[in-house]
Amino acid sequence: MFTKIMKRGQRNKVSKAEAIEPPPTSNAPPPSVTVNHASRSAVAAGPPSSGGNLHVHPVPSVPSSGVVEVLPLLKDVPVSDRHVLFLKKLQICCFSFDFSDTLKSAREKEIKRQTLLELVDLVQSGSCKLNETLQEELIRMVSVNVFRCLPPASHENSASETGDPDEDDVYLEPSWPHLQLVYELVLRYIVSADTDTKVAKRYLDHSFVLKLLDLFDTEDPREREYLKTILHRVYGKFMVHRPFIRKAINNIFYRFIFETERHSGIGELLEILGSIINGFALPMKEEHKLFLVRALIPLHKPKSISTYHQQLSYCITQFVEKDYKLADTVIRGLLKYWPVTNCGKEVLFLGELEEVLEGTQSAEFQRCMVPLFRQIGRCLNSSHFQVWE
Repeated sequence: MFTKIMKRGQRNKVSKAEAIEPPPTSNAPPPSVTVNHASRSAVAAGPPSSGGNLHVHPVPSVPSSGVVEVLPLLKDVPVSDRHVLFLKKLQICCFSFDFSDTLKSAREKEIKRQTLLELVDLVQSGSCKLNETLQEELIRMVSVNVFRCLPPASHENSASETGDPDEDDVYLEPSWPHLQLVYELVLRYIVSADTDTKVAKRYLDHSFVLKLLDLFDTEDPREREYLKTILHRVYGKFMVHRPFIRKAINNIFYRFIFETERHSGIGELLEILGSIINGFALPMKEEHKLFLVRALIPLHKPKSISTYHQQLSYCITQFVEKDYKLADTVIRGLLKYWPVTNCGKEVLFLGELEEVLEGTQSAEFQRCMVPLFRQIGRCLNSSHFQVWE
């Protein structure tokens, strides 16, 4: 949308994606957004800069009684002014609002929403190319919005050990009208063909990935779905981050299995891993086999397995399909964590066992058939009709 503004006679060749460059005549930092009577505070949520000496301005927060300046559209201003205007728009998007009252700061909320929509459209259309400074500030704005303290989980406010996955009263993030657009913006930035991975990885760094993984514990399923897609795209685009992401997910599983047994995003993390496992090259690395033994198989232990068993079973069967020799390890692992008093969990184990046996070769089956049939014999004597059936 910027090529219509540019004069064709300025250069011999004009690229389709026009970069937003800073004004060449000024080295001064861009003016801040006009907010009357609004408090301001520095926000340190953004990932640390790994290059350059960009001056970080205090980020305005919660303009409870202030007035946010209405800015023109980027396409309506000269190219020389877009760099400053883009930074102003990012500053507007750093404002945080109280969504417990829908009428409070309604005008300011709508201005931020419209600004986010414009930025999403800008990045998605590929009509411009952001320079490194704007990319850094973009990720900083995303960090200010999404990296936050999650509210107490529902199980912390009740006497129940585990939440009911079928319960209708699901927590929904009040700020989702803004948060969704921020997630959409960073997703479009990551998948854009104009995004240079060498530049982007400086800001989408390990610190950013860890904070992203922390958010998987949110109880809002809409947010977890966006996080799943974004992390999967980061894994696919930034090969340098892949070992770190796998290790970080492992650590979440370890803490869940052996310490808390409470986490809202285990299913989504397993969905990502299911796709990753599907892409493992053969012969399989020892690191991946250790992940199966130390993380995936012990995930059968927690009481809340029903909330993520479908995704876990898929990951397990993917390993067996990749390397049939792992069938003996998997079956013995299932037998190790076989439930004694939980019939519903036992039914899940039997279904998973059936899928694993379909990919098991004769030699592997013979190694584990004695303890396997002992367990099946106990199931036949179960008092629960679904188990013995």
